[in-house]
Amino acid sequence: MPPRHHEETSGKTAQTATEYVLDEQVGFLLRKAYQRHQTIFTERMIGGLTATQFSMLFRLVQVTGPISQNALGRLVAMDAATTKGVVSRLQAQGLVTTERDTEDKRRYMLRSTEKGRALIQEALPVVMGISEATLAPLTKRESETFLRLLAKLC
Repeated sequence: MPPRHHEETSGKTAQTATEYVLDEQVGFLLRKAYQRHQTIFTERMIGGLTATQFSMLFRLVQVTGPISQNALGRLVAMDAATTKGVVSRLQAQGLVTTERDTEDKRRYMLRSTEKGRALIQEALPVVMGISEATLAPLTKRESETFLRLLAKLC
C-alpha cells in the first residue's frame, strides 16, 4: 500500500493546501516584517553600513579590549563564515583592525578603530529612528509587547 500524504501526527490531521493560509504563517510574516525593516534601514543608514555590519560594529565598540572573531560572531548570532565576511568588509572600510592572537595563531583578535567608534556614535540616533519607523504602525504598547514576544522567540 503506498504511503499516505496526509498522515496523522501527534493526534492532529495535517492541513490540506486549501486550509493552509500563507499570510497567517509566522515565518512568512516575520520575513515580510524583516524585509520592511531592511528597506527602511537601507534608505536611512549612514556610512554605507548594512544592518549586519552595524550590529557587528556596535557589539565590537561595546567590548572592552580585543575580542576573537568567533566570540564576536556569537555575540551577534552569526556563523563563522558570515562573521569573517562582515569583518573583512568592516576592515576594508577602516572601521575594524584585526591581528593574530599572540597565544593562538589560528585566532584573530578584533578591535574597533577610532573611525568605527565615531561612526557608531553618529549612527545611533539614525538606527533608533529606523526602529521607530519599523514599529510606526503599532502603538507604543503594541511595540513593547511585540518586542517582548519577539525576544521570547529568540
